[in-house]
Amino acid sequence: MPERSHRQVLAFDFGTRRIGVAFGQELLGTARPVTMLSARDGIPDWQQIGRLLEEWRPDQVVVGLPLNMDGTENEMCARARKFGNRLHGRFHLPVTMVDERLTSFEAKGEVLADQGARDFGRDGIDDLAAVLILETWFHQEQDRARSADR
Repeated sequence: MPERSHRQVLAFDFGTRRIGVAFGQELLGTARPVTMLSARDGIPDWQQIGRLLEEWRPDQVVVGLPLNMDGTENEMCARARKFGNRLHGRFHLPVTMVDERLTSFEAKGEVLADQGARDFGRDGIDDLAAVLILETWFHQEQDRARSADR
């Protein structure tokens, strides 16, 4: 396993119809969209995920946790946790859940600012939401490292 600050990370924005994927390097603290995977009632094509993991070779996986605005969990949280547990169980990579409140809202705002109107139901923004989830995780890790150095 590489040094903490040099980890390569793949992030997933779990959804019942689509799962957004982003990749980033912890050293840079930035992420970029990779793809959006189709899902059937939250169940992805695990072979497709295996191919992504083989191609990108992450040291860490991050999965967005869609908490309610008051911080409580809901049914989608349970499903996202199950997805994260299955990622860990199938591919034996460390998986961290990250609070993703407002990432989809923020991703929609970015797309509207850049491209104008868009059919989010058809086109989706899940890969951009995965970028925001991963960048949130990078910031949290930087904060943890600073706190540990004190």
